[in-house]
Amino acid sequence: MKKAMVMGATSAIAQEVCRILAGRGMELVLAGRNPAKLKAVAADLKIRGAGRVETLVVDAADFRRHADAFHRAVRLLGGLDLLLIAHGELGDQERAQKDVRESLELINTNFLSVVSLATPAAGYFEERRSGALAVISSVAGLRGRRRNYLYGSAKAGLNAYLSGLRNRLAPSGARVLTYLVGFVDTPMTADLPKNFLFVKPGKVARGMVRALDGRGDVVYLPGFWRWIMLAIRMIPESLFKKMNI
Repeated sequence: MKKAMVMGATSAIAQEVCRILAGRGMELVLAGRNPAKLKAVAADLKIRGAGRVETLVVDAADFRRHADAFHRAVRLLGGLDLLLIAHGELGDQERAQKDVRESLELINTNFLSVVSLATPAAGYFEERRSGALAVISSVAGLRGRRRNYLYGSAKAGLNAYLSGLRNRLAPSGARVLTYLVGFVDTPMTADLPKNFLFVKPGKVARGMVRALDGRGDVVYLPGFWRWIMLAIRMIPESLFKKMNI
């Protein structure tokens, strides 16, 4: 794996992943909506050993530009081995449950924008019969909770989509990885009270790259979330609906 496009490249986790890949001399296309931040990240990665770094200004909400952006990345690097989709928005549950526009924005950002980006990439990797599509999702998609059910429902749809896409691409040899990430101490969670379940972005990034190097399909990060979510999913609905979690 030598050439990668990263969507949402200025996010905390994506930056940590890119630093690992840069250390391997990989060529990278960084995509995001803030040109100044992209430029700063690119400069850092060049110092860290990236073989080449290009940037593309792309808004995850602008579905019309996604296919063109992906194919431009292919042209810039002369091919791609990996598309990492790392953008997302936690949103405000209380505001969104009162305003359908906020609800739809959360679903667009966390689910539909990924479908829009993944569609051209899936066709490209399927035709090449190689490559990997890797997407940061969330353990929140494994069961709806009153505190974040709009974000969680978007991630649930995303998880199901990636599962089907994985099944479709498996005969071609192309991979689809779903990263089920728990609580991470990033700017996106800055307003949440922190506890022992929160980890640093670097820990998650190292797990993501290990999965890329291995044979992972659905990866819990950190791994202990597999057992936490197993327990949560086993709670009967009659009891779960009374719980404030």
